[in-house]
Amino acid sequence: MISAGDFKNGVTIEVDGNLCQIIEFQHVKPGKGAAFVRCKVRNVKTGGVIERTFRPSEKVPRAHIDRKDMQYLYQDGELCHFMDNETYEQIAVNTKDAEGSLKFVKENEMVKVLSHEGKVFGIEPPINVDLEITETEPGIKGDTAQGATKPAIVETGARVMVPLFIEQGEKIRIDTRTGEYMGRA
Repeated sequence: MISAGDFKNGVTIEVDGNLCQIIEFQHVKPGKGAAFVRCKVRNVKTGGVIERTFRPSEKVPRAHIDRKDMQYLYQDGELCHFMDNETYEQIAVNTKDAEGSLKFVKENEMVKVLSHEGKVFGIEPPINVDLEITETEPGIKGDTAQGATKPAIVETGARVMVPLFIEQGEKIRIDTRTGEYMGRA
């Protein structure tokens, strides 16, 4: 159990029987009345965000999440296949559970598979990945307004906004949390 006064961003709790992750929280002490903690929590399974308030002394169950390093093998229709590199055991995860998490992950890369009570509910890709640009328009000389960007397609098929000087065939570093260009690899 964790008390609402000890909440931190990223902590996973159980709210109304649902597995939720705290996105942001704020301790509020109004001029009149008792203090409370206002939180935005994201339902881990559905992705929905709700706002809840708790008394600081209120206790909620802390959800234990298992994070296991596994190798992403391939996608086969509605299933994504992963392998544990220690036991060589393979698991298949529904693409809905990995939705959006694998758009920057190439085959044979390591990811963290998230599970709660034995049921896989999500995939955590590495924070930074290096990918090659497979398709982008050439930069036009003289078109160098500050901060100008253009769309590019990387080798996994994801679309990223990159600076005008980046050309097709170059490797770039991408932040998988935001999908933003970080620099050349």
